[in-house]
Amino acid sequence: MKYLHTMVRVSDLDSSLDFYCKTLGLKELRRYDSEQGRFTLVFLAAPGDETAQVELTYNWDPEDYGEGRNFGHLAYAVEDIYALCQRLLDHGVTINRPPRDGRMAFVRSPDNISIELLQQGEPLSPAEPWLSMENLGHW
Repeated sequence: MKYLHTMVRVSDLDSSLDFYCKTLGLKELRRYDSEQGRFTLVFLAAPGDETAQVELTYNWDPEDYGEGRNFGHLAYAVEDIYALCQRLLDHGVTINRPPRDGRMAFVRSPDNISIELLQQGEPLSPAEPWLSMENLGHW
């Protein structure tokens, strides 16, 4: 048995791709459009690691998915959690759980999918502005 991917439904494919690819840093691996099924599938992965994929499912006919907290979250190990969180902030993304400990942060996609960011290796030394940031919302 082999893990293939995690699927999340998205309501706006363009804003989701902007978030996951341009802001978070994933890359698009492949895309499938189904005229008959009226949906688009887009497979994403972190650069250099195509084994852990996220499948964005965009249904062409609008649906309200709600927040689906039973999903849990996606998790990514990152080279520099402070640099990535700053890039996310610069793109207008709320840091729901700042990396105060230099190790872990949580953000949300445009569809409220919770994403955990974990520092690779040892945690970074606690530093401002992260050390003083409060949690915002929930993750």
